[in-house]
Amino acid sequence: MTKRDRRTYTDEFKEQMVKLYESGKPKNEIRKEYDLTATAFNTWIKRSQSTSSYKEKDNRTPEEDELIRLRKENQKLKMENDILKQAALILGRK
Repeated sequence: MTKRDRRTYTDEFKEQMVKLYESGKPKNEIRKEYDLTATAFNTWIKRSQSTSSYKEKDNRTPEEDELIRLRKENQKLKMENDILKQAALILGRK
């Protein structure tokens, strides 16, 4: 199995593919005809049915949003802590 290059699709294209599926065309035919991965296509269908948006950020749970926020805050605090450690070392030398 060879690795594919990551491809991006417009929301309009994703919507058209989901509409083809919803109109009764089999998933396998759509995937073969448009050279789509099963994972991507199934994700588009699931997102379309749940929120009508194909953007990942629109499909996150509140817990996922909080986890992302906390990870960013943690990274910022680590950087600030490293800066303070460096400053303490510099001031300790003087």
